[in-house]
Amino acid sequence: MVTFGGIFCVVILAVMLPCLDVALGQSTDPSEVDALGAIKRSLLDPMNNLENWNRGDPCTSNWTGVFCHIINDALHVTELQLFKRNLSGTLAPEVSLLSQLKTLDFMWNNLTGSIPKEIGNITTLKLILLNGNQLSGFLPDEIGNLQSLNRLQIDQNQILGPIPKSFANLRNVKHLHMNNNSLSGKIPSELWRIPLLLHLLVDNNNLSGPLPTELAKSPVLKILQADNNNFSGSSIPSTYSNIKTLLKLSLRNCNLQGAIPDLSAISELGYLDLSWNKLTGPIPTNKLAPNITTLDLSHNLLNGTVPLNFSELPNLQLLSVENNHLDGDVPSTIWNDIVLTGNRSLVLDFQNNYLKTIPAAFSPPQNVTVMLYGNPVCGNSSGAPIDSLCQPQSVNQQTSKQQQDSSPICSPCPSDKNYEYNPSSPIPCFCAVPLGVGLRLKSPGITDFNPYEGAFGDSTTSLLKLYVYQLHVEHYTWEVGPRLNMHLKLFPSNTSLFNMSEVVRLRHVLAGWEITLPDIFGPYELLNFTLGSYADEYPNEASSGLSKTAMGGILAGAIAAAFALSAVATVFIMRRRSRHRSRTISKRSLSRFSVKIDGVRCFKFEEMARATNNFDLLAQVGQGGYGKVYRGTLDDGEIVAIKRAHEDSLQGSKEFCTEIELLSRLHHRNLVSLVGYCDEADEQVHLFCLHY
Repeated sequence: MVTFGGIFCVVILAVMLPCLDVALGQSTDPSEVDALGAIKRSLLDPMNNLENWNRGDPCTSNWTGVFCHIINDALHVTELQLFKRNLSGTLAPEVSLLSQLKTLDFMWNNLTGSIPKEIGNITTLKLILLNGNQLSGFLPDEIGNLQSLNRLQIDQNQILGPIPKSFANLRNVKHLHMNNNSLSGKIPSELWRIPLLLHLLVDNNNLSGPLPTELAKSPVLKILQADNNNFSGSSIPSTYSNIKTLLKLSLRNCNLQGAIPDLSAISELGYLDLSWNKLTGPIPTNKLAPNITTLDLSHNLLNGTVPLNFSELPNLQLLSVENNHLDGDVPSTIWNDIVLTGNRSLVLDFQNNYLKTIPAAFSPPQNVTVMLYGNPVCGNSSGAPIDSLCQPQSVNQQTSKQQQDSSPICSPCPSDKNYEYNPSSPIPCFCAVPLGVGLRLKSPGITDFNPYEGAFGDSTTSLLKLYVYQLHVEHYTWEVGPRLNMHLKLFPSNTSLFNMSEVVRLRHVLAGWEITLPDIFGPYELLNFTLGSYADEYPNEASSGLSKTAMGGILAGAIAAAFALSAVATVFIMRRRSRHRSRTISKRSLSRFSVKIDGVRCFKFEEMARATNNFDLLAQVGQGGYGKVYRGTLDDGEIVAIKRAHEDSLQGSKEFCTEIELLSRLHHRNLVSLVGYCDEADEQVHLFCLHY
């Protein structure tokens, strides 16, 4: 927290030039302007989302979805974010001319055609986000050239052909999301060489051949999800027990044969789905990792008994061995080590096996569901308890959850601006305008979300730098995959409306994958970011144009120029007056040397701290030798940049007063002009503020 007592500060607020590119001579690299033109010509834009792409400079005129940085004294496009813009057409090969591009985001549009091979020339790319389109054709080998790539998302398209072996060269990639396409051929054994690969999602394709044993050498692999492919005649490599980092192994409906390997050595394993295959033999009896939440071995050809080691899994949510050839007794101790309180539950599906007997004292807790239909025990025993267990049932995740109205006694919220009650607010019946966020957990490590909803809220708000009560999980739905589709609402903190800079920040963090959820939730994808009542004020619907870093550089430069000129003027005047002043910090208030200049406002330090969220690091946009520059919003809504001096840049009170008077007189088209200051005691802090 910033303390306000006993702080002497001078705040210099200055108006930015109307057009930064004119003031500083900056414009977007011409080849990149041409590239953007070619990209626009290859797209169909029925909603006119790219209408402003015909006006001005891409970087300084805030073209929709175009973000820029200053690199080598020139403006370059570094992000192309056209997420969910209802665009169709094709992706032009000229995209490769965006030589400094880091993010290529066309998620959830209707693009057709193939991914241009020229994309492999953009060596700066970190994020390729093309999921949720209608792309076809083969994956270009040239993608393997992208040494900076962190995430490749091409899922939910119609892409054909093999996974290129060149992907093994992607030394910085962590996420390969290629599920729900028409990829064919083998999973390249070379992929184990990717040193940072965390998630390999290739489910719902036409992949074939044996599972590569070499993946056992993957150094940090956490999720291998390859459901619904056809690895006919292949078995699960026993060497997969060597993937010590593996959290989830999902090989459902892959036409796999042979025995289940002993996976007890994988100490972090939390989710194992080998259902709907042709696996044979007994279930391994060694104790699995205590993290296991889901164990689905249903619809195979397994025999033997249900192992006793299933009784030592404290986090188990689902055990399904339905439709196998298991015999012996119905186990009665599986729930012994599980704390089944609150919304914790356990499902045990033993249906359609050869289980013959049930212990006399068989009495599962209320939160445990046991399914015995199709076993001989249902004919050998009778009575109310066994009859209830022998009814045919199906194992389904809770398909959906809709939040009930939690504020029935509150009076209605204002009808304008889509005000709603925040159900989690510490202030009863508090109305505010939320943001809507659609998220999907693409490979969660759980079967039941209920007991993890609190942990999800805690971790998500912490990562987003929000309070827990600002997040409300409005509803969620389990989808085929299984994947968890969630709709969240983000509320401002004890105020009715978000600051617009906070709206921009939250969208950028979520759309840019700047947070990583805990492993239990797996990777997420952003489905939508609903601005609602904030849409009219949102900057060009995309916060496009100069990035925070670029703006910070420009602001710092402008401030430095103004300060340097004022310093020269100060020295000149002081020499003329033949006065020598000490640079020690004055303990007297600046009010002794009061500033009375028309148009120059006096601010309190609290206002400056409030404008920058107590000089939060997230608000910092630049730094120079004199101090740090922060982006802030004054109480009247004015967006400014605030410069706070370093401790070693302090001067005496009267010198500051002189400096303020001098700055108020400086007027030039390439300089900034003074509009205000702040006066408090004891410690000297400079703050320079510029309009954006």
